[in-house]
Amino acid sequence: MKRIISILCLAVICLAAFAGCSANTNANLQNVLEEINSKYDTAGLEKITDVNDLNTYYQIKADDVKQFAAEISSSSDSPVEIVMVEANDATAAQNVTTQLTNRYNSIYSQYASYSPDQLDMVKACKVTTDGNFVSLIVSKDSAGMLDIYYNAIGVNK
Repeated sequence: MKRIISILCLAVICLAAFAGCSANTNANLQNVLEEINSKYDTAGLEKITDVNDLNTYYQIKADDVKQFAAEISSSSDSPVEIVMVEANDATAAQNVTTQLTNRYNSIYSQYASYSPDQLDMVKACKVTTDGNFVSLIVSKDSAGMLDIYYNAIGVNK
């Protein structure tokens, strides 16, 4: 009986250890962005290539970022922002989540005040955190873009 209980406890411990492993740590976010660009009309978006620009636009510290891919619209007519970050660790991921959530709330407030026709689109968008991967995708095609992102990082939603 003790042997069976020991085996069951070991199985539970193994399952618990693997339960937290949801994201694909080999995902290349630049490749994900290229796939998004190939499937959706992202013309006119400005690509962010310098990690220090994440601090300029989002107050995300370079030290928190392992890798990222981002494009933003320079037009205020239509909010389009695609930001995908792999943070260095869980604390950094929380920092990135906070900053991207602040940005999402800013976009929401802006369009609630000035462009109610765009607000429904913004409401359908969100910040996601999966392990050390954090994203903010604001676009009329956000659901499809998010599917590509989730597929790349190995998350089933």
